[in-house]
Amino acid sequence: MSEKSNEKPKPEFRVIKPTFSERFKSKNAPSISGVETLLTALPILKIGDVNDWTRLHPSEDEYWTPELCAVSVPIKGTKRDMLHLIDDDLAVQYLPAKKIKRNRLALACKPHDVFFFCIVPSQNLDNAWNADALTACNRAQTYWLQAMSRRSENAEGYEIKFALDQDAFPAPKWPTRSLDELLEVTFREANIDHDHHPGLLRLIGAKQDLA
Repeated sequence: MSEKSNEKPKPEFRVIKPTFSERFKSKNAPSISGVETLLTALPILKIGDVNDWTRLHPSEDEYWTPELCAVSVPIKGTKRDMLHLIDDDLAVQYLPAKKIKRNRLALACKPHDVFFFCIVPSQNLDNAWNADALTACNRAQTYWLQAMSRRSENAEGYEIKFALDQDAFPAPKWPTRSLDELLEVTFREANIDHDHHPGLLRLIGAKQDLA
């Protein structure tokens, strides 16, 4: 019998990487339409800015993120700042609290499967805008609705309007792609995970290495 027959197999070690959303999960609380072969970045909107009937995915476990840490970064050549996810420890180390955004994201859609990520408030819920937006997000898991600003009435918050006929639009055909896949594509060029990231340097006014 060969001497090698008594050798024990070497154990295999697997490196378990955190999911994309776990990498940017908030740690510090303050005192596609049907063609899924084309996986593209999704817009990110507050429910009050959708300006159309809205539904949110009914499964919070599968298609709503935990509270994430994010910042808005000015981008040369564009009018609007770009939302970046940021490692929470980096955010707290380098940025003032007022620049750090903490909220959840939920997969959402407009009629006929126009998908986007909806910002779901998770803090400062005593604020009328946040409280009403959260209520609208929760109700939109079941109903087509719009969140209408009450600013023209000199009032704070949103009025929630439900579609007159809930069957006026087809039921959403939610993507089968995982939440993590959708997030990774959306934030592929917009995630700050080290202190030399151009987005962080832009926010703190540090010189960037353009070589």
